[in-house]
Amino acid sequence: MTREVWPGNPYPRGATFDGAGVNFAVFSQVATRIEVCLFDPQDSSREIERFELPATTDCVFHGYVPGMEPGTLYGLRVHGPYEPQHGHRCNPYKLLVDPYAKALVGEVDWSQPVFGYPLGHEQQDLMRDERDSAPGMPKCVVVSDFFDWGNDRAPNVPWRKTVIYEAHVKGLTMRHPKVPEHLRGTYAGLAHPAIIEHLTKLGVTAIELLPVHEYADDSFLGEKGLSNYWGYNTLCFFAPEQKYASRKTPGAIVNEFKSMVKALHAAGIEVLLDVVYNHTCEGNHLGPTLSLKGIDNATYYWHMPEARYDLDFTGCGNSINASNPAAARLIVDSLRYWVQEMHVDGFRFDLATVLGRQNKGEFSPNAAIFQILNQDPVLSRVKLIAEPWDVGMGGYQVGNFPAPWREWNGKYRDAMRRYWKGDENLVAEVGHRFTGSSDMFQGAKRRPQASINFITAHDGFTLHDLVTYGHKHNEANGEHNRDGADDNQAWNCGAEGETDDAAIISLRERQKRNLLASLFLSQGVPMLVAGDEMGRTQGGNNNAYCQDNELSWVDWNLDERRQSLLDFTSRLIQFRHRQPVLQRRRFFQGEHIWDSEHKDLTWFKPDGREMDSEDWQKPFVRSLAFLLGGDAIPSADERGQRIIGDALLVLLNAHHEPVRYTVPPPAEGSRWTIELYTADDTLGPDAPVPEGPFELTGRSFAVFRQVTSG
Repeated sequence: MTREVWPGNPYPRGATFDGAGVNFAVFSQVATRIEVCLFDPQDSSREIERFELPATTDCVFHGYVPGMEPGTLYGLRVHGPYEPQHGHRCNPYKLLVDPYAKALVGEVDWSQPVFGYPLGHEQQDLMRDERDSAPGMPKCVVVSDFFDWGNDRAPNVPWRKTVIYEAHVKGLTMRHPKVPEHLRGTYAGLAHPAIIEHLTKLGVTAIELLPVHEYADDSFLGEKGLSNYWGYNTLCFFAPEQKYASRKTPGAIVNEFKSMVKALHAAGIEVLLDVVYNHTCEGNHLGPTLSLKGIDNATYYWHMPEARYDLDFTGCGNSINASNPAAARLIVDSLRYWVQEMHVDGFRFDLATVLGRQNKGEFSPNAAIFQILNQDPVLSRVKLIAEPWDVGMGGYQVGNFPAPWREWNGKYRDAMRRYWKGDENLVAEVGHRFTGSSDMFQGAKRRPQASINFITAHDGFTLHDLVTYGHKHNEANGEHNRDGADDNQAWNCGAEGETDDAAIISLRERQKRNLLASLFLSQGVPMLVAGDEMGRTQGGNNNAYCQDNELSWVDWNLDERRQSLLDFTSRLIQFRHRQPVLQRRRFFQGEHIWDSEHKDLTWFKPDGREMDSEDWQKPFVRSLAFLLGGDAIPSADERGQRIIGDALLVLLNAHHEPVRYTVPPPAEGSRWTIELYTADDTLGPDAPVPEGPFELTGRSFAVFRQVTSG
């Protein structure tokens, strides 16, 4: 029987179920015709039907199939020029993933002919391979967008109150003893009360998930018995990654993801997604033909002047050309879908500099896609975070993204690591980093919250490994320890790897607390990596992208030392939430505000005298203090009322020997109490500060809080 196909509509793109049938719409400037292939739900490798999209509007091929229902499996075949020398690689023998597919089933099978050209020939990619790739390709799933959101509301946590927790869906849940075994590693597992309880007790306000867009495993990793654990190898920008589904019914993953978001929102936790719009899993000119490459290669990717070759700003073989209106629309449509249909609260953009490249590939803060996002009524209101670098020329753009973007501050990470391991010539930079990096953001009239502060991230050492290993140990990755960064600004505290030496263990625990205290006492937005609050280790592996095993998964079996670190971190985050002076919306002026008793910010030397310009130039300064005036906050609260909090005195000693501090006097009628002291956890909170100079242990951090006497 010949299926009835109506002309349908060019929008929305993808496969859209309206209750009575399905509309298909696919954009391509070069295609001559596009076919939709349907597959047997019981055997997804078997094609059972195909039909051509009968109408074209503004380069969008479209058609409507009455009676078609959710759960239908499909793929695309695109007819058009196969002219690699001109950037065109259409090949109807290769089944393609719809770029707007809402769900997929199956994985890429690298043993099948998924490359558009015959492997093993000279000038091989100039020849078209005519073997059918369908048996080795994932299939798209028609889904229904209906979901009972009930009274779900976005938490809308202000930036100044935001604490981000970077986590991997599987890594966070796989070893948790209270998560049922069948839910571990899944979206449903992440929504389990045991996980949510940990997040709320810790005090985080947003969970930032490593990539959950459908991605393809790398063939070379499969040959080594490894897999792409992190997922920075996107195949489809709309479909949730099926590996994290607890139910395997085609399309059920969409509602499972929505249920996870709903549960996290009910606990007041925002959901941010780490998204990869800078490249795809199709690689360079020798990569596979899986989706965009076969639909309209010249439109979606950057190319060299000789169009056969990709222009690679990512180190992954290709780069999405967001300066092209069609590619920009794909990105924006994807973002809007995740906000409007999936209710996510924001995004962290991997290698975001790529998105800002235009013309000949030069970065511009005025790039079209930045303007589009800034003007979009939906996307301009969610959290947008840039990883502000790529591997291309002029790729390091920290501080150069436009409002309303926030940025991962790699300079913050490096300065804090170097300071606490005892490097010199850092005091001025440390001063900037603690106070919101005004040297990078204030000139552009941005706020302290433009800086996303972090000590560690998924890419690199964990916090525990940062103080346990002096160099990387990536042998398990199968690249002879050549992969991963060599410059980690790490210090092993006197022994490489784990040790029984009590003095070294004590120093390492103190260093972890110093780094955490720095993170949460700094102006800006703090980001904590899952497991760092519990001393998670990767055995010195600083590039565990391919380790989908216990090396990467969070270990929830806590001994006394790890439990103590968790308690300290939770106390630290809760303290931050209580202190308005740590949530400033404007940069410091170093002056009295209103009728404040203290200046908004004052820097002191250990002898109690204020620092002058010469002190900031001294190379050997490792010990200093600063006072934050709790009554010198210029911003008003949501009701227009003056904000008054506690005055805080922060003492820093990165020197290896103790330093005696002359404590500046508190305001009249007040006294100092010890809120935390990384060298002695028995002091604080609210312990009185001893009379006379305060001796700060080598490599330690203390916070005093001003309270009313009496």
